[in-house]
Amino acid sequence: MRKLILAAILNAGICYGAMAQDSTAIRYAGTITAGDMRQHLQILASDSLEGRETGTRGQKMAAEYIKNHFKESGLLPAGPDNSYFQPFTLEKRSWGTVYVSSGDRQFNNFEEVIYYGNNDVTEEEQLEIVFAGRGRPQDYERLDVKGKAVMIFDSEDKEWRKKLKTASDNGATAAIITSGKNKEDFSRTVNNAKFFMSRSRLSLPNGGGTSPASTFFFTAPETAAEIMGTSLEKLEEAIAKKEEGKKRALRKVKKASISVKAERSVESVATENVMGLVEGTDLKDEYIVITSHYDHLGVGENGEIFNGADDDGSGTTTLLELAEAFAQAKLDGNGPRRSIIFMAFTGEEKGLLGSEYFISNPTYPLAQMVTNLNIDMVGRVDLTHEEEQDYVYLIGSDKLSAELHRISENANKQYTGLTLDYAFNDENDPNRYYYRSDHYNFAKNNIPVIFYFNGTHADYHKSSDTVDKILFELMEKRGKLVFYTGWELANRDKRVALDKKKKEEQ
Repeated sequence: MRKLILAAILNAGICYGAMAQDSTAIRYAGTITAGDMRQHLQILASDSLEGRETGTRGQKMAAEYIKNHFKESGLLPAGPDNSYFQPFTLEKRSWGTVYVSSGDRQFNNFEEVIYYGNNDVTEEEQLEIVFAGRGRPQDYERLDVKGKAVMIFDSEDKEWRKKLKTASDNGATAAIITSGKNKEDFSRTVNNAKFFMSRSRLSLPNGGGTSPASTFFFTAPETAAEIMGTSLEKLEEAIAKKEEGKKRALRKVKKASISVKAERSVESVATENVMGLVEGTDLKDEYIVITSHYDHLGVGENGEIFNGADDDGSGTTTLLELAEAFAQAKLDGNGPRRSIIFMAFTGEEKGLLGSEYFISNPTYPLAQMVTNLNIDMVGRVDLTHEEEQDYVYLIGSDKLSAELHRISENANKQYTGLTLDYAFNDENDPNRYYYRSDHYNFAKNNIPVIFYFNGTHADYHKSSDTVDKILFELMEKRGKLVFYTGWELANRDKRVALDKKKKEEQ
């Protein structure tokens, strides 16, 4: 008898689990297929689109492809003036002469220093430079840095943005920050960064997408000592004494005089976000926003094409499939209660520029945006998951809304059964991915987000990131997780609760 009762309970549990699934959701999730994804990606990541670099012919060809798919699927235009495009203009700056000089030494860009600021210094500027130790707030006690440059030791590169803001708050107009433990470390940084950073640089006209400091450089610790006209040992000794509580330790490092030049030419570049809308029913004035970025790195100096199949052709392809699935549901009379905006951003690789522009110039009220689901690299696996590939990294799901996190977990449990890896969601994760894709511009405005990500791999930001390496069946499964999460968010009675404070970039 006990066995019969137990069996009845188990059967009831199974039936309840089946009832908990939404057969309508399953029907439209079924339209998201690996085969369709392959067809889209073979076009978006083809050589003919020339790497989709922002503002180039290839990027605009990709924009047309995305627009046409939105239109053919039945999405409404979501951009200004009844358009599928949100056009805007960027500034393209090309490098001229850039250096820091001290005494009779000149330290050149992409050799002894890397210029990372957004300020154009066309005429050589003379500055006094003050040693600010580790660049923490307490290091500015008894230091006068107003209108001067500061030298900051932050060789682990963990908090340099925060330290630049602290320098600016204390009145400094320029900064030099150490990178790496020594010259060899810094040389590797230069070699890795030179290809991308030595090229023309795009930004919003107000300088958006760049650092908080207007004029700053990275350099090696030894070079920092040369610029200050002293030894590395003396600078490290001053830092140690400051940390021991000797308040005047940093002041005892003699100030130096430097000259700075950062010369760039400027031209305008036209680009566009691509936007489509599936209009909701009774809650149509609230919006779920599903995003990816469709730009990549373009063509290298030697003619090699950076196709960006995973980054972020995979996310863009998934976005197209999601848009088609929700649009078909709408066409069949099963459309979502809340409206869904599908957005393909340009300029992500240049500093989240497309999403920053949209947030500054929204076509729908930000206050009515319930959640952003952002898809950036979902077609591959990283080294950690080579053996167990049925996973996806989720980032940000619990940062602003505990309820959103639960909805995401339940969608996966009911439908897709992926391993949800939260390793990169850790506040102490050194990769800081939470701050590095388009969802962050939504999170900064208190809009709850989930970032779907497969992690990096050997082909990340290389010309070898090609379609033949994409795992389409896995990509389909990840896309369905986004669909089921979006379906629940769009159809539940209440919008997800915003129950946590936003995380500011450190």
